[in-house]
Amino acid sequence: MPSDGDVPPAAVAVAGGAHLLGFSDEILLHILTHVPSTDLVLNVRRTCRKLAELCLDKSLTHTVLLQKDYEVSEDKVRQLVKEIGREIQQLNLAGCYWLPGATIEHVARCHSLVKVNLSGCPLTSLRLSKMLSALQHLRSLAIDVSPGFDASQLSGECKATLSRVQELKQTLFTPSYGVVPCCTSLEKLLLYFEILDRTREGAILSGQLMVGQSNVPHYQHLRVFYARLAPGYINQEVVRLYLAVLSDRTPENLHAFLISVPGSFAESGATKNLLDSMARNVALDALQLPKSWLNGSSLLQHMKFNNPFYFSFSRCALSGGHLIQRVIDGGKDLRSLASLNLSGCVHCLSPDSLLRKAEDDIDSGILETLVTTCSNLRHLNLSAAHHHSAEGPGRHLCQLLARLRHLRSLSLPVCSVADSAPRADRAPAQPAMHAVPCGFGKKVRVGVQACPVPFSGQAGPQPSSVFWSLLKDVPFLERLELIGSNFSSAMPRNEPAIRNSLPPCSRAQSVGDSEVAAIGQLAFLRHLTLAQLPSILTGSGLVSIGLQCQQLQSLSLANLGMMGKVVYMSALSDMLKHCKRLKDLRLEQPYFSANAQFFQALSQCSALQRLCLVSRSGTLQPEAVLGFMARCLHVVVCHMFTGESLATCKSLQQSLLRSSFQNH
Repeated sequence: MPSDGDVPPAAVAVAGGAHLLGFSDEILLHILTHVPSTDLVLNVRRTCRKLAELCLDKSLTHTVLLQKDYEVSEDKVRQLVKEIGREIQQLNLAGCYWLPGATIEHVARCHSLVKVNLSGCPLTSLRLSKMLSALQHLRSLAIDVSPGFDASQLSGECKATLSRVQELKQTLFTPSYGVVPCCTSLEKLLLYFEILDRTREGAILSGQLMVGQSNVPHYQHLRVFYARLAPGYINQEVVRLYLAVLSDRTPENLHAFLISVPGSFAESGATKNLLDSMARNVALDALQLPKSWLNGSSLLQHMKFNNPFYFSFSRCALSGGHLIQRVIDGGKDLRSLASLNLSGCVHCLSPDSLLRKAEDDIDSGILETLVTTCSNLRHLNLSAAHHHSAEGPGRHLCQLLARLRHLRSLSLPVCSVADSAPRADRAPAQPAMHAVPCGFGKKVRVGVQACPVPFSGQAGPQPSSVFWSLLKDVPFLERLELIGSNFSSAMPRNEPAIRNSLPPCSRAQSVGDSEVAAIGQLAFLRHLTLAQLPSILTGSGLVSIGLQCQQLQSLSLANLGMMGKVVYMSALSDMLKHCKRLKDLRLEQPYFSANAQFFQALSQCSALQRLCLVSRSGTLQPEAVLGFMARCLHVVVCHMFTGESLATCKSLQQSLLRSSFQNH
């Protein structure tokens, strides 16, 4: 034990009267891994001699993660680099958009850096050149390419560093090859296309601006190619230029080829040549293609796979027969497969896609083959489709998925978790109009009961439910999405907004509060999405989740209960009181009243950082918003899209800005 002078006042007594510092160095080092790097070096290290030594252990200073750490200031970054800059080998500053370029430039002092992520950080071509010139050991880089980027400003020393980079993540906000042509040793290339079709001045952009560039990418050593496109024709035009180079000579060692495109993306002659070349010359471990490249194509029949770990066929016209024959190869052992995305593949669990209707039952034999063959799946997405199970023991989708004991994330359509037939032990759901709390939503007609007794026991988990049994058998789920098969967000990220959304699936009517309460079994749950559950009566299942899912960090709720009514306000308020680790909350609900009751409950989410409220014809109380922001000092993003007037919104915005300036 250290002498009394070495024990910090904050050292707390544990069982048996021992101090925290009485633990072994190994245990203390493990505890310290959960402390942010800035706190370790700038605060904890100064408490006593023992912690001063431990906080500078290489296992703690080797990697510094500051991504989206909104408490990181310019001074903290400078002090951190000054104290341990020589020891840092991996540094992540992704999303630290508030740090000026002059502060980011201090990264150049970390001469041992092997991996650095600067996505979202402001950097000019000259600053990037100066910084990279000093990082001779760099092998992994992530940056943004913004308007004004000029590769000709990169120095010879900078290009020498880039020539040794093996992994590059590049986010494009302007048509450009960025630094890709300088990275002649690339093995992994991740491209994010976020280019707007027009400039701020209204000028139309064109990818043809890149044609005259003398340097083009080098892909001869490439093993992984990934491209994710935001909506817009310009992003498709620019990615074609990257692919054109790739189609000239397909890398021999290419193992993963993934392209994520919203909407349609027509196949060109160059992309067809590329795919034909891949089918002949490479064996892939991961594949994701635009749906238009796969639909009606025999590509999967000719593509060779080695030990695949990732497949995504989102929104493809892939039948169950094709899935079994061409992907799973008739039942071939695919225990290497860790992630499978079949979102929007409406026919993937039926043998014949031409004759199947949306309301028809799935073929449980296809799903059983899938589960048996891909027994080590960790991530499975079956959303955006109607997967209805037929009656019969062991044939329900939930019963078959329960065999996937390694699952960590699961996305299902609401109708897929409904029992095949109404259970005799469950009373039929009452119409949602009888469960509308007073004061929320539209006015209720005279004669309709408006204020029932809340939480009348309808949310108790029912062990006879197939959904309850599924969650019991996959207790280590960290991410769960239960989304109506016809749901479309009013503000989607990568899809066009649809005003006239389809009504919920009829089978989703039997999924209500008790099924939501069953989610409370998932003690390790971190991310939860619930959307388009029309039979939510009181939302009492949310309380069970708040009480039992103590690791929950991200929550998204959309269109729960009868449209036009907000039936779960009281339950949501009770739930939020228990969500001490919640960082992200997104609510999408028409006629939502963001009032004092809501913000008072939300104020108890002490870790909250981001709030997004989307409510057509919704209302908000500006005073309640101001009080909430004053109490929750960690909130950095507050988006509210409601039916309030523009004058009200501007007034609230000005009040929030004045309050922010006063606090700083």
